[in-house]
Amino acid sequence: LPSEMTLEEYGEWLHKRAIENGVILLDGLGFAPGLINITLAEGIRKMDKAELAIGRVGGIPAKEASGKYPLKYMITWAFSHVLREYMVKVKVIKTGKVVEVPALSDRESFRFTQFGKDEELECAITPGMPSLLFTRPQLSELAEKSIRWPGHFEGINRLKECGMLDLTSVEFKGMKIAPRDFLLAVMDTKLKPLEGDTDVCVMWNTVTGTKNGQKMRIDYYMWDEADTKNGISSMGRVTGFPAAIGARLIGRGEIEKKGIVAPEDAIEGKVYQKFMGELRKRNITILEAPSVS
Repeated sequence: LPSEMTLEEYGEWLHKRAIENGVILLDGLGFAPGLINITLAEGIRKMDKAELAIGRVGGIPAKEASGKYPLKYMITWAFSHVLREYMVKVKVIKTGKVVEVPALSDRESFRFTQFGKDEELECAITPGMPSLLFTRPQLSELAEKSIRWPGHFEGINRLKECGMLDLTSVEFKGMKIAPRDFLLAVMDTKLKPLEGDTDVCVMWNTVTGTKNGQKMRIDYYMWDEADTKNGISSMGRVTGFPAAIGARLIGRGEIEKKGIVAPEDAIEGKVYQKFMGELRKRNITILEAPSVS
């Protein structure tokens, strides 16, 4: 990042340079951001007026393994980043305005019953799809939530209350250490997947609004499991395959936009249908469930 530029200024400069050179930078095409953005945007497009978009996604241990791990959580990507997301203020849209709320607020319990499953899960607000704040500002409500097994967020809140997620260093036996750094060092070995244990990635997104004068709701569901035959975690699948498919679409000239393009603006129309077809070839199925009242 050039020292004389803010992050926003650098992003705008990079966007203009990419357009001038006919280059596309497809930003954030994984799970979240990525699949969560694409499906919510598709739901928004299907309505005359969309009002609410809530994305819920998460990587969790497979049910049979979840009890082995503290907080019923397994590390499938940078745990330091996970803890950071639990401590920040998160921008959401409430009653048509962008506001900041504490991470892990607006906790929600739900039962996931699609794809032959019947599981109790919970979710709470975290940062995960920031581009939608700018690309879909017309929404009245917008938020992203992380999905976990029940009890996870209660455990995290106890750690927060004890100061174990703080970054301010404390003195201990003549040394200084940030509580969060200490916690990361201790928990890293406790949360790494044990041999034979696998993960699951879950998504449930909701868009509500109106269509032809009627109230409409569209839900998007995904339950993806690890590929044990090829040794690929579910998190690896739902993060890596979307990026790889996006790269192929760019290489084949099927995404026409240039500059820095958010997933929700790049994967639309015929490209969306092709993208979903490519996911299905890799045994990643996203169920779209519309309802009108």
